[in-house]
Amino acid sequence: MKNIDINNLLSLHNPKIIDIRNNYNFINGHIPGAININSYELLNNYNKYLNKKDTYYIYCQSGSRSKLIVNKLNNLGYNVINVNGGFNAYLFRY
Repeated sequence: MKNIDINNLLSLHNPKIIDIRNNYNFINGHIPGAININSYELLNNYNKYLNKKDTYYIYCQSGSRSKLIVNKLNNLGYNVINVNGGFNAYLFRY
């Protein structure tokens, strides 16, 4: 499984970032540029949101759920990368 830390993610130019937390958590704070697709929706409709030509960076609150989802999507042939530490890593990066 591929991983990236928050500082490297933030240094990328225009990355495709997916926040898999619920909408309430997303509204109350998220990594800039992220879109919100909850984990259930993404896993059940991945072909609606992802294509195999792009790279996506996926995070949850702490990085645990996103690791599982990244593993599943990698096995399906998608280029997805887990954000180590999730949103917590973003909050506490300084």
